[in-house]
Amino acid sequence: MFLSQTTFGILGNFSLLFHYLVLYYHKCSLKATDLVLKHLTIANTLIILSNGVPHTVTALGLKQFINEMICRILLYVQRVGRSMSISSTCILSVFQAITISPPNSCWKNLKAKAPKYIGNFIFLCWILYMMIHFIFPICVSSGKLKSKNMTKKRDYGYCSARDHDAIMDSVYVALLVFPEVLFSVLIIWSSGSMVVILYRHKQRVQYIRSTNIASGSSPESRATRTILLLVSTFLTFYTLSSILHACIALLNSPSWWLTNINRIIAVSFPSFGPYVLMSHDSTFCKLCVVWIRN
Repeated sequence: MFLSQTTFGILGNFSLLFHYLVLYYHKCSLKATDLVLKHLTIANTLIILSNGVPHTVTALGLKQFINEMICRILLYVQRVGRSMSISSTCILSVFQAITISPPNSCWKNLKAKAPKYIGNFIFLCWILYMMIHFIFPICVSSGKLKSKNMTKKRDYGYCSARDHDAIMDSVYVALLVFPEVLFSVLIIWSSGSMVVILYRHKQRVQYIRSTNIASGSSPESRATRTILLLVSTFLTFYTLSSILHACIALLNSPSWWLTNINRIIAVSFPSFGPYVLMSHDSTFCKLCVVWIRN
């Protein structure tokens, strides 16, 4: 299952990245939503390469190839990718809610400004999370190492990490967990706003009897529905992963099934997210048809 999920996710994310490279080559620029989705795809690729691949290698009995340095790098990349996946999904959801908001809403002044600064904001998130998670590998050691000072270790499958002291835990929660909770709240709020806006739009369109105008026919409505489906998939897998992770942290000796199900759920959104986007992207489908014909 690890091997199938990892292969499936790598193919999907690399196909989506190739799609954005082709769009950039032909247009020399990307739309704001495509730019955010490109960074989301990069973050999901990092999660799969740093989480799915090591678990696959461990399940095949090749754990001895993961030394201390590789272990630290994998955990660092995994944490950065997870944080950027959450922040990119939040940026995408909030930006689309601002884009489809009515002209008389309080967001009307941000409609023109948001696309200009969204790239800088994503770049700032990358720098911020790379700095925050740089502290994390210091407290990590390979599962092969045996030390008397390590009274309690947290097993990640392919390596183990020492538990931090109370001060380190407080700093880590303040710098990482609180922003993730805040981003999750923003995702739920913006998704709810988009649902309300689309519902009101549908109610107004019902009074129009023209056969040329249909509900949801605009590109904005189609893009919003795609993003809502992507966000719903993200919230489902992220909530399940958080619940399972909390259960494992509270249990002294979690079962083998619970641990491995948590590892599979953690890589589920990065693996299935690209296919949600590709199935609703008409441009990607046209490129696939042209490539097949050629």
